[in-house]
Amino acid sequence: MREVESIVDEVEKDSPAARAGILPGDRILSINGHKINDAIDLMFYGDEQLLNIQLARNGKRFRVEIEKDSSTPLGIRLKPLKVKRCKNRCIFCFVNQLPRGLRKTLYIKDEDFRMSFLYGNYITLTNLTKSDKRRIIEQRLSPLYISVHSTDPEVRNRLLGNKNAPDIMSELSWLADNRIRMHTQIVVCPGYNDGENLRQSIQDLGKLYPYVQSIAVVPVGVTRFVRTDIRPLTKEDSEKALKIVHEFQKKFMKKYGDPIVYGSDELYIKAKRRFPPLKYYGDFPQIENGVGMVPLFLHRAKRLKISKRFSDRRFLAITGVSFYPFLREFINKIRDQVSIDLLSVENKFFGETVTVTGLLTGRDIIRKVSEVDGSYDALLIPDVTVREGKDLLIDDVSIRDLSRILSMEVMVVKSDPVSLIKALGV
Repeated sequence: MREVESIVDEVEKDSPAARAGILPGDRILSINGHKINDAIDLMFYGDEQLLNIQLARNGKRFRVEIEKDSSTPLGIRLKPLKVKRCKNRCIFCFVNQLPRGLRKTLYIKDEDFRMSFLYGNYITLTNLTKSDKRRIIEQRLSPLYISVHSTDPEVRNRLLGNKNAPDIMSELSWLADNRIRMHTQIVVCPGYNDGENLRQSIQDLGKLYPYVQSIAVVPVGVTRFVRTDIRPLTKEDSEKALKIVHEFQKKFMKKYGDPIVYGSDELYIKAKRRFPPLKYYGDFPQIENGVGMVPLFLHRAKRLKISKRFSDRRFLAITGVSFYPFLREFINKIRDQVSIDLLSVENKFFGETVTVTGLLTGRDIIRKVSEVDGSYDALLIPDVTVREGKDLLIDDVSIRDLSRILSMEVMVVKSDPVSLIKALGV
């Protein structure tokens, strides 16, 4: 695996690596005597001004020396990481709730500390080797994003479906002792880790501040394909979870000047509660985890001043059920300047309990839009529904398929007010 991950995939034109004669297909063996296993090693050891690089090409080894400014990139991209797979059998695992026939990559359950460091993927710390731990400390791979769920070993192991999982507080304490920063999450599963268990988990994690920098409390996602006894949170469940979150926010603010723990947007929506003031989200440490995304959108939308008329084209926008009321408020604000309608798309594919926009399928969008009377020039769909770098939705329906079937242009728009305004022709 490591040999493949140290093979050069691309060399940037006119870069130090290109001038040194490094080619795609070369394998980087070492830099300044340090073995290169993957892209993180390359980042860590390739940042010096003077580099002695040992490579292999067509079975022969050779060396090159590169002298560069410390701010100049080496200009090498390695083959993608071969992701370490998760061996837990979490009773709430969303991947295990997927039906057959979706995009193959959706069925990959990663548990790789490198992906956590590079991309913010959540890991459970259940497969770290001694070598992995040494590397995390040596290379200062921080912050890491960690799924805790419960600090009670018995409850956590039951949720993970892994009776041999290490004690999470021991693992987190070791990381904190070595000054590794962490962003943590607790996926609340009613009857398992809610109530007093949730309270204890937040209290335990708060003791590791400032190395535990944030705690996200998010509701479990349940599709109609679930095969365990996990159920979605009710309004009452969500209210109780938020009460605990707010209780600790006050404690932590008083003690540390930092709320540390945050309820996800979906938790507030399920509880039908108003979002807290924007200042409570700090620098939005877990916005990609759905914490603060909606209130930030509303804040930006409120501050946006629109004075001119847009394009004369007719637009139709879609969103998921949970975000619909908030986007509708913004759409109503701009109706005098542009012809635009908004549709709330129910998730028939995964089930009505799945209300987030990012899990809408192409077939559900087609179904809903086809029911609408009226002629539109363009359909606006949020970028969170589309695979990054591709034009495919979660069920492999492409943007081209949508456009052809619905007989209109389909525009993928970033999920913020300014991007939406730009798409409308300002």
